[in-house]
Amino acid sequence: MSAITVSHLQKIFQSKRKAAGLGASARSLFQSEYTTVEAVRDLSFEMQPGELLGFIGPNGAGKSTTIKMLTGILHPTSGDASVLGFTPWKERQKLAFQIGTVFGQRPQLWYHLPAVDTFTLFGKIYERDDAFTQKRIAFLSEAFEIGDLLETPVRKLSLGQRMRCEVAASLLHQPKLLLLDEPSIGLDVVAKQHIRDAIRTMSQEEGVGVLLTSHDAGDLEALCHRVIIINHGQIVYQDKVSNLKRKFLTRKTVEVRYAEEVNVNFNLEGMETLKTGRYGVKLSFDTRTTPADAVLMRLSAAGTLVDITISDPPLEEVIANIYGRQLSVDSGL
Repeated sequence: MSAITVSHLQKIFQSKRKAAGLGASARSLFQSEYTTVEAVRDLSFEMQPGELLGFIGPNGAGKSTTIKMLTGILHPTSGDASVLGFTPWKERQKLAFQIGTVFGQRPQLWYHLPAVDTFTLFGKIYERDDAFTQKRIAFLSEAFEIGDLLETPVRKLSLGQRMRCEVAASLLHQPKLLLLDEPSIGLDVVAKQHIRDAIRTMSQEEGVGVLLTSHDAGDLEALCHRVIIINHGQIVYQDKVSNLKRKFLTRKTVEVRYAEEVNVNFNLEGMETLKTGRYGVKLSFDTRTTPADAVLMRLSAAGTLVDITISDPPLEEVIANIYGRQLSVDSGL
């Protein structure tokens, strides 16, 4: 049985439209005007037990709305969904005992209390005995490296430390499925890596499935085997992450800083100079035509390197490229 089955899911929101002009304002006293927004349209996909699935798209694509329907927070306008055998909006309480959720901008830890107090409370809410809860806290403390953070009030933790505790808290009751909505938003590189390592460890050790939404291509590469991209509430691409990288994550950006001033022509075939300074340069290249090792050798030969960063294009740019191709195929161009 699939962990998640979604069939022709649709969610339409209606919002009252502000009337314009005096005449319109007078009419609005007796008759309201509404605008309709189709946040999710005819969405269908499956996720297997234990799978790490990326579910991505630009802002407003319908990611969070879909997650909220899969957890039972929202009722769909039409369509069906099954999560671990439950219909989320009909069996929300039963489903809650089987899943864990993290909404990156909606904390679940009590702000003024130590995280361990929330962990202990969650043990009671999920009807776990004290022995299980304490053993589970010890296990998660080691897996997420938060042992020295649990007794500190949450308000005193850094964002990265708090998010590690947030994800650990969602796993306290040993769920079969974890739904993560932007868990790495606002985190620095080190904090993101801590989160990724911990999630990967839990997936490997306990077989927990992970449905992840993120704006960071690094999250997908580090965690997910498969990716679904949605835009305007519908799927525009789904495939293995390895295929996504090969097709759409080929252009890299390189930022280099040197110990001394450099005056070198970095223009090489297959490379584009985006920005130059007294002590650094920013370049772009396509791995399909220019090997990364050739770029690194050229940069190293130009002077003493202090720092170098290689990054993927923004995920929004990748999605726009995919969506543009999809429109061309649909229109027969």
